[in-house]
Amino acid sequence: MKAAMIGDNCIDEYRMIDGIEVNRRYPTGNVVDTGVNLRKLGISTSVISTTGSDENGKWMIESLTKEGLDLTRFKVGNGPTAITHMDMDGTDRVHGDYEEGVMADIVFDREDIAFAASHDLVHSALWGMADGVLKDIREANPDVLISFDYCDRLDDPIIERTLPYVDIGFFSCHDRADDFVKPYLQDKVDRGMRIAVATFGEKGSLAWDGREWFECGIVPAAHVVNTVGAGDSYIAGFLSGILKKKPIGECMRIGSEVSSQVVQVFEPWVM
Repeated sequence: MKAAMIGDNCIDEYRMIDGIEVNRRYPTGNVVDTGVNLRKLGISTSVISTTGSDENGKWMIESLTKEGLDLTRFKVGNGPTAITHMDMDGTDRVHGDYEEGVMADIVFDREDIAFAASHDLVHSALWGMADGVLKDIREANPDVLISFDYCDRLDDPIIERTLPYVDIGFFSCHDRADDFVKPYLQDKVDRGMRIAVATFGEKGSLAWDGREWFECGIVPAAHVVNTVGAGDSYIAGFLSGILKKKPIGECMRIGSEVSSQVVQVFEPWVM
């Protein structure tokens, strides 16, 4: 089974942790984190994106190559790699400035679309700038599974634009009550998705497949270091289960296990 991640990549650079000045950074991005964790779970994984021509871009390529990802359609643009400046308060991130770099001009061409469509599963995310090519990927391969992480933007217009092409949708619903979430997930499946998944942070996750509700609690972490990447790692675990033909409840359990491992390290990847 093969999965293609199409979207963003950047460097997260930490300046302050609990009020102390630091200099810590790592390669990341929604599809990068999901892709690396999928590869670590035994899924052959490609990343389709564009990084910068600077030292950060070289580091990104070296890091992803070391992790065993297929970079056939991972391009180098003329300019700086995207950077997100971060601080940490306890174990929670505090977003600072974002320098878009070459991501401002990213384009997914016909070769990217054809390459993505040659996989069993294609995954993207809200800030990946690939929502406009999901239709083309679907038309190139009607049988490909497409998953999408909508994060916590539950009213974003991108949902309506992508709904006809997404099989598995992930939604972050940390502060939402059941009387909102269940009808919300049902609506997405009624209008095209095969599975809609809501994550609630420490309260676990909920999924609807049009026939049955599935609930899953978290796997407690022995020691929480950094919660960045918890959502992407859950998605990676879930998708690895889907590709391995596991039942939905088992996919959720795998997602919870991987997420628990990730929050115990500083980087957003299973070590």
